[in-house]
Amino acid sequence: MLLAVVFVHDAAAASKPSAAPPALSAAFVATSYAPGQLAELRVLGHIRRLELQVIRAGAERGWSSVGRPWGLPEHLRFRAGAVNTVRLRLGNWTSGLYFARLTASGGRAVAYAPFVIRPPVLGASSRIAIVVPTYTWQAYNFYDANRDGRPDSWYRDASRHNVLLGRPYAGDGKPPHYRTQQRGFLRFLVHSGKQADYLTDEDLERIASGDDLARSYDLIVFSGHEEYVTTHTYDLMQRYRDLGGNLAFLSANNFFWRVDLNGRRIWRIQLWRNLGRPEAQLIGVEYRGNDRGGHVAPYVVTNAAAAPWLFSGLGAVDGSPLGSARYGIEFDMIGPDSPAGTTVLATVSPGLGDGTIVGQMSYYETAAGAKVFAAGTLGFGGSDNPVASALFQNLWQHMTVP
Repeated sequence: MLLAVVFVHDAAAASKPSAAPPALSAAFVATSYAPGQLAELRVLGHIRRLELQVIRAGAERGWSSVGRPWGLPEHLRFRAGAVNTVRLRLGNWTSGLYFARLTASGGRAVAYAPFVIRPPVLGASSRIAIVVPTYTWQAYNFYDANRDGRPDSWYRDASRHNVLLGRPYAGDGKPPHYRTQQRGFLRFLVHSGKQADYLTDEDLERIASGDDLARSYDLIVFSGHEEYVTTHTYDLMQRYRDLGGNLAFLSANNFFWRVDLNGRRIWRIQLWRNLGRPEAQLIGVEYRGNDRGGHVAPYVVTNAAAAPWLFSGLGAVDGSPLGSARYGIEFDMIGPDSPAGTTVLATVSPGLGDGTIVGQMSYYETAAGAKVFAAGTLGFGGSDNPVASALFQNLWQHMTVP
C-alpha cells in the first residue's frame, strides 16, 4: 500500500506560534479517491516514527472502536522539522468512508485522517449514494491551521466568513460530531452488507446535472448534518427530486446556509430561506430551534398509519415511543413551504419556546414518484440500537425502490 514518503520543509508553518498545537495531526489532500488511486496524506508534528493503519469506518465490531483495520500497517520514519507527505497506493476497495490512523511509537499520540473511496463510475455498482457532509465537517472544525491562536471556524471567530478545506480535524482528527450524528448508520450499512456509492460534498460539485444524478441513482442519503451547501448542490438535488429521485435526510438543519466554493475555501453567504429557496421546499421540514441538548427525548409516533412500512416490526402505535434512545439539540418542523402532503410521522418534544417547537420526522411523495424522508432532529443518523436498525432497514427497503 505505501509507495513513498516525501519530506517538505515548511519554514512558514514552523515559525508561526499556535495556542495549543497538537502533537500529531494529518489530512489528505483530497476528500475522496477512486479505488487504486494514489492518495496524498500530509502529516504535521514532531514525531519521527509512526505506524500508519488504514481502517474502514463502520466495519468495527465494538462501539468503542473507530474502524476495522483494512490492509497491513506501514511503519514510517519522518525527518524532524519537516511537513511530511505520505503517498499511498489505495487498494481496490469498496466505496466507503475510511480513516488513516497514525500512531506514535508506544502510543504516545494518535491521529486520524478521514477519506472516502468514491465509485470509479457513478451508479455502476449501486443505485444508492451516501453523501458524507465534508463541508459541514470543516465549518465545525476548530483546527487552527494558520497558527494565530484562534480556531479557524466562524463558530469561534465572529469575524471569519470562510473556512479552509483540507485542514486536519481538531483533537485526534475525527470529524466533528461524527460519532453522534452518522456513525450508527454507517455501521448499519456495513454490518448488514448494504452496497452503496459514497460521495463527498466535493464529489457533488463535479456532477454536471440532476439529470446525470437521476440516471445513476434511485436513492441519495444525506448521512449527517448537511447544513452548508453550494448553489450547484441545491440545484442538483432539486432537479434530482423533481425527476423522481428519492432523498433521505438523517439529521436536522440541512440545506440551511448557502456557501460558495472558491478554490480550497467555502464562504458563508446567506440563509437559503432569505434567498427565496427555503429548505423545507426540498426537505419537507425547516430548522426551527437549537437548545444545545437541554431537552432530549425519544421519538413518539404521531401517525403510524401514514407510513406502516417505516414502523413495520416495531409494534408502533400513535403515542408510543420509538425505543428509549433520546434525540434533540436541533429541531426541524414542517411549515408553509413544505410540499403538499408532507406528513409528520413522529416527534421529539423538547418544549422550546412556549412549547411549540418540536422535532418532526416527516415524509412526502411527489407526482413524479419521488419519496423524501427527513429525521427532523440531530442524532438519528448516529443511532446504534435495535430500534434504529429496524427503522434504517425499513427505510432502506422502501426508499430503494425507484
